Amino acid sequence: MSPTEPSTPRLRLGSGTATGLLDGGWWPRSSDPVAEIPGLVLAIDELQGPITRLMLHGNDWDSQPRRLAVDGRLVRLGYFASQPAGLLTALSGKAGARVDLVIIPADTAPDTADTVMTLAATNGNRIHAQDLVASVVDGSSGS
Repeated sequence: MSPTEPSTPRLRLGSGTATGLLDGGWWPRSSDPVAEIPGLVLAIDELQGPITRLMLHGNDWDSQPRRLAVDGRLVRLGYFASQPAGLLTALSGKAGARVDLVIIPADTAPDTADTVMTLAATNGNRIHAQDLVASVVDGSSGS
């Protein structure tokens, strides 16, 4: 649990009527889940209702806490080898409500990160999270 206030996430979400593979993109400032995830959860809460669980790929993070205190509640975190690298899935208490985000590595150049977040939040995007950053860096983002 973090003794400091959650940071404001660098986050871009689509219109809410997503027809692509992702709902948006998130560019954390580090790979420390304790520092980064609470602010993200609070931002998603405003749009989707209280987030209760996150599914992540373990290699994306420096540590793997199983629970984090966020706004007076515990959010469960699960790390799965089957979860694609670079993908975060947030589940809320609403029936079937979920948000899928590409996680942009913290050391990504700002212009690349901005392009990836914009593409991830674009309706009709068909590029998978684990391929999105590379597609922008390689210049092949015109799915």
